[in-house]
Formats: sequence, structure tokens, C-alpha cells
Amino acid sequence: MRKIAVLTSGGDSPGMNAAVRAVVRTAVHLRLEVTGVRRGYAGLMEGDFLPLPTTAVSGIINRGGTILLTARSEPFKTPAGQEQAVRQLQQAGIEGLVVIGGDGSFHGAHELYHDWHVPTVGVPASIDNDLAGTDLSIGFDTAVNTALESIDRIRDTAVSHDRIFVVEVMGRESGMLALYAGVAGGAEVILIPEVPTQITQVGTLIKEGIARGKRSYIIVVAEGAARGIAVAADIEAITGAETRATVLGHVQRGGSPSMQDRVLASRLGAEAAHLLAQDRGGLMIGVQGDQVVASPLETAWTEKKPIDLSLYQMAQVLAT
Repeated sequence: MRKIAVLTSGGDSPGMNAAVRAVVRTAVHLRLEVTGVRRGYAGLMEGDFLPLPTTAVSGIINRGGTILLTARSEPFKTPAGQEQAVRQLQQAGIEGLVVIGGDGSFHGAHELYHDWHVPTVGVPASIDNDLAGTDLSIGFDTAVNTALESIDRIRDTAVSHDRIFVVEVMGRESGMLALYAGVAGGAEVILIPEVPTQITQVGTLIKEGIARGKRSYIIVVAEGAARGIAVAADIEAITGAETRATVLGHVQRGGSPSMQDRVLASRLGAEAAHLLAQDRGGLMIGVQGDQVVASPLETAWTEKKPIDLSLYQMAQVLAT
């Protein structure tokens, strides 16, 4: 293999740029030429390519977002769209592809590999940290710390005004972000989609706490479990205590990546380049324990990544 490409796809996450940097510099070290694909699979179909020498990735390890931009593409999901993308790769002389993104992005990489015989390697980047095959996804640590900083600030106000605050964080199908931010922030209640919870039960617990003299509460809720504004309204109706909601939203995706995400992205991106240099494809790179491991791309969606329920149970005990 002499020439590879790299793209970022799906939702952006802090550390994507660090992964791009690692792919480029490792590939060049292995005497491979690297091309960047702008705007994910949409750009791949259009041949929106740019050369990526080592100088092109200088000074990006600390930057959030992605210098390659990202987009979602419905046309790419069709055989005609994939054929168009493969034709662009062939015309550019590109023999392998690194895809940095989540499970939707990995579906595309899997189809390119199995249906069109393009060697592909996936690098997991998702603030939800919901991909099987890896303990951590790029962006999760930064997103948790972003949410935690907001929770700490909100607690200052909650304590000062004897109020209940509901903090909604991202996570449609996974409560990983809410769980870790809630535990680290000392939240009294954590609501996640993996553990169905009746709001009436939460309200009763808070009423009992108020009766014991507790005057402020932090409730962290994953968006997939409930909407923060609705939870706040229900809690206020049940308890009679003033309750406010804060929706953190996309602020969790942005910002300079943490040390952990920069190191993780560097390790995974470098290994992705090594695999393509060996003409290996159809794989995703992850970390298990402290080891970098390769798994089939389909692991990301055929296996369910379990949430640590013991951590959730511990959080309930610590909140009493």
C-alpha cells in the first residue's frame, strides 16, 4: 500500500484532530502518502480531497472539532453512492481508508470493506462512549469534564438559593456520560436510559430529604432518559420546591481535548495507520485495559456495550 486517506464522520468529538495528526504522521513515517477527505462520506463521494503532509497537521492536537469537517450523508448509504465513493478513491490512487467516528460511520467503513474490497480501519470517536470493542472512545473524557465543570458551577447556585437543579446532558441511547458526570459531580439523582425510573419516586426521595433539612439537589439526566425541562416541572409539582433546568447540549462536544483524549487519539490513530500499512482492513481500533486492540468493525453495533451498574448503585448510596 502506498497511499491512504483519512476522514472524520458523524458527530464531532474532542480529540478527532489529534487522531488525524497521528494517522498522518505515522503513515508518513511508514512511507505512505496521506490524503484528507473533507466532510466525511459526502466529501468522499464528491472527491473533496486535500493532501496531508506532516506540516498540514502541525498545531492541531489541542484543537476541538475536526479540521477535515464532518457531515452525515444519506446518499452514501445506497449502493450507487458507495460506488461513486469507490470510484473517487480509485481515481485518486487511494488504497486504504481510516474512518474516525461512531457506529454509523463504521457501518459505512464495513460496507466499503466487505462489498467493495476497500481496506478500512475505524477509530472510535464518540462522546457517548457507547461503542463495543473499546473501553474508551475519543472525546468521552473531555465531554465528561465539560459537563462536570458546569455541574460544579450550578451547585454553587443551588446551594446559595436552596434550589433543585436538573442538568440535562447528551446521550440518547447511552447513559455513560450522565453516569460519570453525575458521580464525579456528587449528584443526588442520576437518570439514565438503561435504568427506567419513575419521576414520582424521585420526587418522593427529594421530599423526604427536604423534610430532613436538605435544601439543594442536583439531578443529572441523560437526554435519552427524559428531557430536563420536563423533569424539573414534575419535580417542582411534586415537591413544591423551586426547580430549574439547564440543558448543556452541544457545548459538551466542543473545546480543547483533555490529556487523556489526546493520548488516546494518538495511540489509536497511529495503530490505524500501522494496520493499513500491513494491508489489513475491516477492523476497528480500541483500548481494552491499557492495551490497544483490533476488533471487527461490526463489533461496534452487533455487541452491546454494558453500562457499569455497580457504579450506578454506588452513586445511589453516596447520594444518601
